[in-house]
Amino acid sequence: MTHENHDKNKFKRVLIPLLCLLLIGCGYGVYHFFLNKPEEKVSVISGDFLPEGKDAKKMSDKEIADAAQKKVDASQFNMIIGSKAEIDSQTNQGKLSIKNPKTNAYPINVVITDDKSGDVIYTSGAIEPGEEVRDVALEKSLAKGTYRATARFSLYDSKTRTKKGEVAAGVSINVN
Repeated sequence: MTHENHDKNKFKRVLIPLLCLLLIGCGYGVYHFFLNKPEEKVSVISGDFLPEGKDAKKMSDKEIADAAQKKVDASQFNMIIGSKAEIDSQTNQGKLSIKNPKTNAYPINVVITDDKSGDVIYTSGAIEPGEEVRDVALEKSLAKGTYRATARFSLYDSKTRTKKGEVAAGVSINVN
């Protein structure tokens, strides 16, 4: 082995470990300055807790019963309509009793259709609780005779004016 080769080998033995130390140092520097974030103290809150009672009190049995009765009253509906209407063939006007009792919670609209043709022959317009219709004017002229018809009661929410439901009853229309 020559002196020159020996110096190259010695240089390699020193250079390789120095390069490894340099790589390790650079890796540690990158990790320490860019990737390693300092620990932060964090408070973990699992949720809100129910506060202590302040103004609430127990409801009496009577108060509970009254609240339940109000719900039942609001959900019930009584329809009142005469089973026969007497109409004058000359004027298309006559008598038919339609009532929306005060006990009902909803305003109504009544539409009467001819069972045979399906044509609308009368529309009441809004009838508020406590109001009634006694005299009607048909929207369609009918020849003399007796007609079977269906009265559809549409119930509406008094605040939003949206339809809540519908019930129907049979009516006989006598045109004289």
